[in-house]
Amino acid sequence: MEIASGGPEKGAAPLRLIGIEMSPYSLKVRSYLRYKRIPFEWIGRNRRTEALFQKHARVQLIPLVLFSDTDSMQDSTPIIERLEAEYPEPSIHPPVPAARFVSALLEEFGDEWCNKLMFQYRWGPKEDARSAARRISALMMPAFPMNILRPLIVPFMIRRMVPRMAFAGANSTNAPHLERSWVRTVELLEAHLEKRLYLFGGRPAFADFGIWGNLNQAYSDPSCGRHLRHNAPAVIRWIERMDSPSLEGPFESINALAPTLCPLLEEQVAGRFLPWTEANAKALEAGEKETALEFDGQPYVQKTFKYHAWSLGELRGKFEAMSGDSELRDLLERTGCAPYFS
Repeated sequence: MEIASGGPEKGAAPLRLIGIEMSPYSLKVRSYLRYKRIPFEWIGRNRRTEALFQKHARVQLIPLVLFSDTDSMQDSTPIIERLEAEYPEPSIHPPVPAARFVSALLEEFGDEWCNKLMFQYRWGPKEDARSAARRISALMMPAFPMNILRPLIVPFMIRRMVPRMAFAGANSTNAPHLERSWVRTVELLEAHLEKRLYLFGGRPAFADFGIWGNLNQAYSDPSCGRHLRHNAPAVIRWIERMDSPSLEGPFESINALAPTLCPLLEEQVAGRFLPWTEANAKALEAGEKETALEFDGQPYVQKTFKYHAWSLGELRGKFEAMSGDSELRDLLERTGCAPYFS
């Protein structure tokens, strides 16, 4: 268990964060807590802590934050938004409306699209699937004599997880899209991070936590780890920095960020993520169990999910609150994002 002390309420009973090292969203919340210096206790979810998790969990997903014995939350984005309201300094939101919304948009892109890219590689290649299964089984069954069962658990876990790739959109139809998107996303992030510490300047923004969670997991896997080490030294420095981020300087202006941030927005956010999430919302509204669209003239097919439609609605609500800002409207128009927020 990890205890991070100090921070805004020194001496207060720490939050309890139940998660696992192999969960992008658990580490996303942990990175945020470390940055804000909010006292917390890290509790790894495993056989010994499962009773505590089940006592408070509403769904079988991590992270789970226990604010008290009667107050808990799941889902990393609402957790961070609640904590940010309670601990506003240092803020993870740039003060300029255009930058603030784009940061929220990229946080959603990180959570919902970059997760597909990571999942495609984690459970696709056999080498990666074996590596992930071994590490997860070690975390979930840390103590003797349970560890003697790990060799038996690994193939069972692979058989259990590989079919679940389809839920993340990682199927044979979509694999070429996701693999190309991974390579290009890394390339664009490398150019953007080459001369800055964080995505929006000298301090982490909401976007950093969302994108980092899944890229950090990808870095820990064999295939994506090799790709990053061979092609993206600046991204690796950022991944390692974000494990325990710090305030090193101010947020940059949109004009300073635009030359390398706009290509990411145009190609991967407007070109991939927003078409998919809007198609999912429309499919849900129409009662269609499957979401189908095309990228580059080739089909992309995935199960329709209620959660993604809800999170798109939340993102559109954030835009509505800032829609009068001319700089934001201009930026979304330039990058092709505007039609998804009309």
